[in-house]
Formats: sequence, structure tokens, C-alpha cells
Amino acid sequence: MLASALWILFMGFFAGQLAQRLGAPPLIGMILVGIAIGPQFADFISPEVLGAADELRLVAVTIILMKAGLGLDREKLAQQGTVALRLGFLPASTEAVVVAFLSMLVFNFDFLTGLLLGCVVGAESPAVIVPGMLRLKSLGWGVAKGIPDAILTGSALSDVLLLLVFSLLLNFLGQQEGELVTLFGITLSPVQLLPFQIVLEIVLGLVAGFVFARLLVLVLVKQNWTRNIVQDMIIAAGAALLLVIFTEVFPYYSGYLAVMAMGFFLIEFDAPLARLIRGGFDVLWTIAEIVLFVLLGATIQLQVLGNVLLPGLLLLAVGLVIGRGIGWYLSTLGSNWTWKEKVFLLPGNMAKATVQAAIGALPLAAGIEGGEIILAIAALSILTTAPIGAWATQVFAPKLLEKGEVDPTKVAVTGRPVFLAAVDTSPLAIQVLRKAADLARRSNGEVIVLYVDNLGDKRAVDELKSKANQVLADIRYEFLTQSGAVPEAIVQVAQARQVTDVVIGKRGHRVWEEVVLGSVSQAVLEMSPIPVITVDS
Repeated sequence: MLASALWILFMGFFAGQLAQRLGAPPLIGMILVGIAIGPQFADFISPEVLGAADELRLVAVTIILMKAGLGLDREKLAQQGTVALRLGFLPASTEAVVVAFLSMLVFNFDFLTGLLLGCVVGAESPAVIVPGMLRLKSLGWGVAKGIPDAILTGSALSDVLLLLVFSLLLNFLGQQEGELVTLFGITLSPVQLLPFQIVLEIVLGLVAGFVFARLLVLVLVKQNWTRNIVQDMIIAAGAALLLVIFTEVFPYYSGYLAVMAMGFFLIEFDAPLARLIRGGFDVLWTIAEIVLFVLLGATIQLQVLGNVLLPGLLLLAVGLVIGRGIGWYLSTLGSNWTWKEKVFLLPGNMAKATVQAAIGALPLAAGIEGGEIILAIAALSILTTAPIGAWATQVFAPKLLEKGEVDPTKVAVTGRPVFLAAVDTSPLAIQVLRKAADLARRSNGEVIVLYVDNLGDKRAVDELKSKANQVLADIRYEFLTQSGAVPEAIVQVAQARQVTDVVIGKRGHRVWEEVVLGSVSQAVLEMSPIPVITVDS
């Protein structure tokens, strides 16, 4: 199993990076390498790992849903009114119904079996949509109207709806008849009971997320049971997984919705804790993403695609364009979205992967007639919509959405901070270097050491390089020399290199240096649009 894990992580990582450098989404490389090292070709993945694929996928989906909840913006959702709610029900429902009717013509399914296929096809992939929407939020695309938040929320709700309908239909078709249930003196079939179950699972899922968020704040903040972010993450990740797997014991709430709700409520209850946990889940996702998509590629059965390739592509295209198109139109009716923003729903909300991989094979395993076709269509939807959706989301967002101001409290800060240490030949230079080093160590950042040399003093430059090498030995840094007016040169380099902060000395060790250095630091403070940190002797 250890060798299989290494194959998955290393091959998946480098395949994803290669795909990204070629301009494609990393998941394409991960899926392809999963196919290559899976049982159909190289067979480098052990049966034990493949047997645990469902559990590993469950962990990955839990991580990405927690990230989604921690990235939601309540104010933006409130601005949209019912748009997010409608996006959660209408597009998925209309696509499922269109697929059901079309499958009756193409594959001679009965309506319920066709609707079962529609539930598989209509579900959206959190593993593709969530990272895509969070990336758009980090870049500011569509944030003014809360479009990424609406898509995130709608995607989670639609998966809850379709998974509920799928499970009930699977049970009904597998038994050929459902057990009748008496509610308030009225006898109902499983299909008639469906609306009550949907409402119950949604309400209890929200309640469970609310309660667990409160418990996390109580344990991690109020009672201080943990001492560092690693321990915080162990508790938070464990709580999220518990919410999902406990549905096997108590199947009356949506575990996926509960996880997303827990992240959302954490922002409301304790924003600093939410920020720390969000950063931890970002780290977890870098590993979970590789495992999820490599195993997805390894479990796709390519041989089952041949007989249904053309009719399957037709079914997917009609369901997506006509079925979802109707749902998207009705969802955004009366909203303040422009026609370009409505068109963005096609690439932004089309990807299918995770849910299809999880439930596509269940009808065949349950012995339902047409199960092999459902499995083939599920695999086909993954191979077509997941890479296209991930690619198109990033390509068309700048063309169709407006760019707004990024809210750093709702998205993770990406990239390492860079500090500019402006030094001179005075003894204060060592203090500036130490301050920059301290900031970089605390934030895992980098340092640019800048010396404005108008005298061509090679000895002074060598001495400053030696001091920088001594103080910044364990930090990634770069030494630059520049000529010209000192304040202007410092500000120019800081802006050109997009540094996080400028660190500069305030006074020298002699009277004339206090005047000169004081004037330089004051000029930089007045000129620089970038924060300036002054260091005193």
C-alpha cells in the first residue's frame, strides 16, 4: 500500500503540474495518470488502495466542502435573495428530468430508471466547482454580485437534492416496490414521502452544522483544549468527517450540507478561528486533490464507454444545454445579473466528477436493469465535463464577469509575503535586516535587500552582502543595488517587485545621519503606497 501511495502522490503531483504548465487544469493530468497507473494499464495501484477508494474520496469531498463553507460570504448571498436557493434546485432538477425523458428514447429506459440516470448526470462536482469558485473569489471575479458564492451554495444544495432522490429511487427500483409509510394517519409511498425527507435532511443538516460550529468554538477558543493550529485542524477535520459518516447511523440529515454549514457558521461565530482552519484545509486539499483525481482515473472503466459513446455525448449535451439552460434562466429571472453573467453559469456550473465517481456504479451493483449504461454515462460525464468545466471557468471568467474588490476575510491569502529591507552603511542596517528576517520567519516569507549605491563603493556593498548572508542565512533572499534618489529608488523597487512591506531605518548613529536617514524614511513614508515599517536604533 505504501508503494501505491507514493505512485499516486508523486505521479499525480507532477502530472498535474505538467498539465498546468501546458495551460490545462491540473486535474486533467491527475486523471490521465490515474488511468495510466491504474489496473487497466500499468497496474501500479494495489487492490487494497483501490478497495479503499470510496473512503478516500469521501475524505477528499469532506475537505473540499469544508473549504466551500469557510469561503461563503453571508452578505453577498443576502444580496442575491433567492438566486442561490433557486440555483440549488432548478438547474439540477430540469437537467435530471430532460435526461430521464431522453434516455427513454435513446436507451429504452422506463421513466424511473431514466430519472435515476438523470440524478447521476445532474449532480455537480464540488471537487471541481469549489476550487474554481474560490479561485475566482481570490481574484475578485464576480464578487461584487456574489456570483461565486451563489454557485457554491447552489451546487451544494443541488447535490443534496439529487443524492436524496437517487437513494430513494435506487431503493425503490432495487426492491421493485417500496415500503409504505404512515404519516399523520396518511399512508405514503417512498416517492410521495420524498419532499418531506428532502426538507428534513436540509433542516437537520443546517442544525448539525450550527451545533458543531458552536462546539468547535467552545473547545478550541473558549476552553483552549488545543495549543497550536495542527491540533485545531485535527479536531476540525475530525468533526467534519464525523458529520459525514454519522449519516450511516442516523440517515435523517445531509452530512455534506452539515459540513458546509459548519464552515459557514464558523465565520460568523469566530472569524479568526475560521481563518486559521481555512488555511489548514487549504494544505489538506493539496494532498486530497491528488488522491481524489488519480483514484478517479484509476477506477474509470474505459471499455464500457465504446457502445454508448455517441448516444451518451448526445444525452449529456442536450441535458446540459437544454435542461440546465432552462434551470439557469429560471434561477436568475428577476436578478441583477447581466446576460454575460448568466452565460457564465454554463462553464461555471457544468463540471461533474466526484458524485458521479461515487454513485455511478451503484445501480449496476444493485442489479438494476441498465446499470451498466448508467455507469458508462457517469464515466463519460466525468471525462468530458470535468476538464472542460475547470478550464472554461478560468478562461471565461475575465470575459464574462466584472472584477470587484477581494475580501481577505473570506478567502485564503495565497503566495508568500515579500519584505523589502532598505539598508545603508550605518550600524542601523543590521537592525533593519534582523527585523525583516523576523517578519519573514513568522510568515514563511522572502526578503529583498536593497542598497542604493550612488558612490560605487564595492567594499560597502561586500560588507552589506556579508551581513545579509549572516542574518538571513535560513531565509530565501535577494540582494539588489540601485542608483538614484534614495526614497524614489526604494519606492520604485517596492512597487515593481510587489513587496508586502518596506522595512527601513529611522535614524543613524551620528547627528548628520539622523537628519539624512530621518528625511529618507519620512520621504518613503509619504511616497510609498505600500506599508512601511521603520526601525529605530
